[in-house]
Amino acid sequence: MPMISIKSLEGKNFDAYCAMPVGDTGPGLIVIQEIFGVNAGMRAICDHYASLGYIAICPDLFWRQQPGVELTDQTPAEWEQAFKFYKGFDVEAGVRDLLATLGHIRAMPSCSGKVGAIGYCLGGKLAYLVASRLDIDATASYYGVGLESMTGEIHDIRTPLILHIAALDEYTPEAARTKILKAVARNPVVSAHIYENVDHAFARPNGVHFNAEAATLANERTEKLFAENLKT
Repeated sequence: MPMISIKSLEGKNFDAYCAMPVGDTGPGLIVIQEIFGVNAGMRAICDHYASLGYIAICPDLFWRQQPGVELTDQTPAEWEQAFKFYKGFDVEAGVRDLLATLGHIRAMPSCSGKVGAIGYCLGGKLAYLVASRLDIDATASYYGVGLESMTGEIHDIRTPLILHIAALDEYTPEAARTKILKAVARNPVVSAHIYENVDHAFARPNGVHFNAEAATLANERTEKLFAENLKT
């Protein structure tokens, strides 16, 4: 497994999955995990983007609680474990770890210099914070949780951000979606897409709510965003 080590801002090391493109050079892409850790689904996403020419790195953001978490959404026991990690997760520490990851990628001789980020669920929330707080070139957030509580940061986003929101997402009910969309309308570099008749995690590979049609459309939009902003 192509794992690398990244030094945190506090000087401690944490692991990350790294998928390299053919030729070993290209723009960077931070893939931000869900509440299930750096599992097979996250690694598959990295591998996919590596096949498109990106240096795709998924850092282990649960390392402060337990390094190497790998869960799925297939059993109640795994859900229970995942939510335990989620509740114990320090968002600000996670943003710092993503800043360290960004610095690591940009320092790689094989990186072209431009770096994007893509996140799912918890990672979708963190992707929004990456867009508002870090020097990133383009970002995609899939069904980020709690974005309605962070709309005050919308004016800090200076580079393209795309939000993918599930219409049936219980974690982002109608009132929350309305607040998010009103905030998005205030920033021309941010766009949002609502996917009708699909639930949270509709793009999770092999997930219980996976919807191929919606996932394909969202992924096409994301890939276009990255091609236009990271490869030019």
